[in-house]
Amino acid sequence: MLYVCVNRGFVIHKFATNHLGHFLLTNLLLDTMKKTVHESKKEGRIINVSSTGHQYFRYSEGIRFDKINDQSSYKSWIAYGQSKLANILHANELARRLKEDGVNITANSVHPGIVVTNIFRHNNIVNGVMNMLARCGLKNVKQGAATICYLALHPQVSGISGEFFMDGYVAKASSQGRDIDLAKKLWDYSMNLTEQNT
Repeated sequence: MLYVCVNRGFVIHKFATNHLGHFLLTNLLLDTMKKTVHESKKEGRIINVSSTGHQYFRYSEGIRFDKINDQSSYKSWIAYGQSKLANILHANELARRLKEDGVNITANSVHPGIVVTNIFRHNNIVNGVMNMLARCGLKNVKQGAATICYLALHPQVSGISGEFFMDGYVAKASSQGRDIDLAKKLWDYSMNLTEQNT
């Protein structure tokens, strides 16, 4: 059984879904991944799907640790940006910890681009707008998956860890996305919010 246990009330869904769930799943699989890497003598790779939205839709403090549950100041797009910043910080702190432990596993984050999917298939208006925008240069699903697959499989990125990728290249995350202290604080905060049970 895999679940996220929240110790303090209602956690805004974007932070819980986009960050805490991934954080917990990664931690639950990490020992198995370390064992597999050790036995196979092959590099392991962890990829967090983030977004450049972390730069544009953001709270000034980056992660609102003291206001995660504050529904009165909740803004959907800004909460989305916060969760995507959390994905980057998680990958960076995980990369630092794995390197410190001498484990042959890399951890990176990636912006796949604005990808036209069928996520809005039940909303004809939004779906129609997205399909129209798709003709203006948005990525299709295969194009959106390209950098993720590149990070997972290509020998050129072997040993590269703690980076933010976009369109097959290392990109520059926001200053908050490169903040080592913020990444450590998020790690501790996330550990306190999750309980791991199998």
